[in-house]
Amino acid sequence: MKIYFMGICGTAMGNAALLARAAGHEVLGADTGVYPPMSTVLAQAGIALHEGYAPARLQQLAPDLVVIGNAMSRGNPEVEWLLDTRALPFTSLPALLHDSILRHRRNLVICGTHGKTTTTALTAYLLRAAGRDPGFLIGGVPQDPPVGAHLGAAVDPFVIEGDEYDSAFFDKRSKFIHYAPRIAVLNNLEFDHADIFRDVADIQRTFSHLVRIVPRNGCVVMNGDDPNLRALGPIPWTRVVRVGLGEECDVRIVDFNESSAGASFALRWRGEPWGAVRWSLPGIFNARNAAMAATAAGLALAPAEAGAPAGAVGAKPTALALDALPRFRGVRRRQEILWQSDALTVVEDFGHHPTALAETLRSLRARFPGCTLTAAFEPRSNTARTKALQPAFQEALALADEVYLGAVSRADKLAPGERFDPAEVATVLRQRGRTACFAATNAALADQLVANALGAGATDCRRLVVFFSNGSFDGIIGRFVAAAKGTATRS
Repeated sequence: MKIYFMGICGTAMGNAALLARAAGHEVLGADTGVYPPMSTVLAQAGIALHEGYAPARLQQLAPDLVVIGNAMSRGNPEVEWLLDTRALPFTSLPALLHDSILRHRRNLVICGTHGKTTTTALTAYLLRAAGRDPGFLIGGVPQDPPVGAHLGAAVDPFVIEGDEYDSAFFDKRSKFIHYAPRIAVLNNLEFDHADIFRDVADIQRTFSHLVRIVPRNGCVVMNGDDPNLRALGPIPWTRVVRVGLGEECDVRIVDFNESSAGASFALRWRGEPWGAVRWSLPGIFNARNAAMAATAAGLALAPAEAGAPAGAVGAKPTALALDALPRFRGVRRRQEILWQSDALTVVEDFGHHPTALAETLRSLRARFPGCTLTAAFEPRSNTARTKALQPAFQEALALADEVYLGAVSRADKLAPGERFDPAEVATVLRQRGRTACFAATNAALADQLVANALGAGATDCRRLVVFFSNGSFDGIIGRFVAAAKGTATRS
């Protein structure tokens, strides 16, 4: 089949295109500003890439199927041509994945407001470390496994990141509804995606739809400490395994400790020791990601009892060894150290929700005691750009000593009273004793940050600068790192 991907350079679309190519299909696609790293990976796989959207070109290419990414909307010229002519069949990315891969596999669907990408990578990594060949689709750039997408062996599980965001402009169901979970992992649940969900109850509703399609011989692995997940109520049609810090959890995270030497914790299964872990990934949130991943992978591989399918009631995950966890290197842009010297550490993080920012800042305090903690935040996601979570962002950013607030992405698309207000946030933070700066452009913010963090007198203290953005931050992260290296060379 000849498959055309609209928006092919997005991480999820690009990795799905690679899966389709590996499955033997002829794959091609288009995007605006065809850009690396995904464009490089796709080209190396022999996938033809086209710049921009052109109905005449699409008609001439004549694919058998068009996959429309959820970044596409009405007004896109190719979308309008497809709707006007009905000349070619089209589908959403989640529907394609279901029809071509997932309906035939035992799927582990990793869901939650935070930690999906890391937990998906961890689950695939642990299954591979156990000698299996799982398929997987990761919505980021993992270091382990070494690629973001892999078909794997048909007899082994398929691990997929289950996003609650909508599937396409013509299908407003959450992506994960298409993913046919055998094991659904519910890492956490908070309000996000204010552009498509009204409130927490609305998000709980879509999560309840997900767990309703977990089969009797499957399992729900749930964060047992999360009140918004507990509020989903009983799930009597399938097994539920709870993971967390609380004594009522089946898998408990105990003895967590974090310092400049790293983090350590242990897992217990219903009171019995499972294993101890000492690794480099920061924070209790990553310990929880590891516990969720290990539980899901362990249940997927648990030996069947009395003819029951793997993972069924009675099976336990503890046959899965945890000794591979210390070698897990994480995912790019998740608390990733970009530069480090005696005086300065620079970290990049994909954080775009106040809870994620707060957890990361607390972890960095423990990892780098005595440092001046500087946070630069770009309000970029569809929710972060608005006032919906502004008070919570203020609380999270107050955990830093210095805060640099970037320009609101696509601010012209929001009414002034609806958009995130950097000036107001800076005022609140200053009232709480923090240093806080904002600028009309990210380039101007970079000038302030370079002058204050790298200028004369900046080396009088040890400093950690963390950039929070789910996008490019207009290139200022790379600019700051280059300036830091230049300063180190001159000194």
